[in-house]
Amino acid sequence: MTTKTTQQPDIAPEMASLTVSIVTFFAFACGATTANVYYSQSIAGLIASNTHLPASLAGLIVTTTQIGYGMGLFFLVCLADLVENRRLVLITTVGTILSLIGVATSTSPSVLLITSFSLGICTVGSQVLVPLAVHLSPEHKRGKIIGNIMFGLVSGIMLSRPLASFLAGLWGWRAIFVFSAVVMLGTFVLIARVLPQWYPQPKRGYLATLRSMFNLLSTSRTLQRRAAYQGTMFGVFNMFWTAAPPMLHLRFGLAQSGIAAFALAGAAGALSAPLAGKVADRGGSKIGTGVVIGCAGIALLMSGWGQAVASLMTLVFAAIILDAATQANQVFGQRAIQSLDAEARGRLNAAYMTVIFICGAIGSALGSFTYYHRGWDTTAVVGACLALAILLVFMTELRAKKSA
Repeated sequence: MTTKTTQQPDIAPEMASLTVSIVTFFAFACGATTANVYYSQSIAGLIASNTHLPASLAGLIVTTTQIGYGMGLFFLVCLADLVENRRLVLITTVGTILSLIGVATSTSPSVLLITSFSLGICTVGSQVLVPLAVHLSPEHKRGKIIGNIMFGLVSGIMLSRPLASFLAGLWGWRAIFVFSAVVMLGTFVLIARVLPQWYPQPKRGYLATLRSMFNLLSTSRTLQRRAAYQGTMFGVFNMFWTAAPPMLHLRFGLAQSGIAAFALAGAAGALSAPLAGKVADRGGSKIGTGVVIGCAGIALLMSGWGQAVASLMTLVFAAIILDAATQANQVFGQRAIQSLDAEARGRLNAAYMTVIFICGAIGSALGSFTYYHRGWDTTAVVGACLALAILLVFMTELRAKKSA
């Protein structure tokens, strides 16, 4: 039976003091939903050849999905401040299921790209769950709960590529989208049964809500800094994982299965998210941010050395450190922005994630450009320099605190 909460924005009702099982479900739902954005990355060539899309345009499948996701982040996630949250998540989940069926049954490039775009838009339902979980949790446990949910979300992202490759090898590329549609159907049923309701108290219309996100970005120093920190980290993360597969194939001779195993090893970094949540709850977000940004830079330099001396184990360690640092910083950032304004959590998350997603897309393009033009050493050095640059920006925050 579902429970209807009160309309007090920053008071977690007793029932909604999220139990372990509900938090686990939040984490699973976020991971299963967000994974849909990434399934096509490792099998885009197979999809293109089977749907008569030219091989040179195979990247459009991934790009179209990600453009849809970016638009959904901006135009849909902010609705969490306007409409009942469970209903919003249910609607986007239905859209995700229908889009997955559309992708799985597509036989032409036009249908494939349209349904991929729709899939990207609808999967942002997972980003509505984050502020909802914060609404339903007590202040002293918010970091821990966000960390656990981020662990599920990141696990879904990291497992999506190897799972897609595995199922495509067994039953063809359509199998992963059919499989995901079944998983999302089960998720929909569980959402309807166990997810608590949350009714916001809107004070503005939809267009005013969109405008207010720009206002939040232009006036909130915390939002600006946290978006800059995590945007840079996610950009560096995407640089690494965009350039790593071709480098692993050419330098180490790894086939698709070997690259998938490398990605699975790197996924161990997601374990940092719950730990980061506990650190955040104890007031350690600020020092933790500096530490993880520094670790990201070190990881990129490690990867450059590992590739130069042909040490695959060094690259695995670098991947784990980079993933752990990126996920920990995401938890620190979410904990900070979700504490700014209880009535604007949907808009804050929408603005924050939109900036991060744009930075991630730039990072992917930069990773491809640096690797194919100058090699892995350049990718690693540029990534490390970006981490150093944002670390210097972060240090200005510390200096400002000392002089205040």
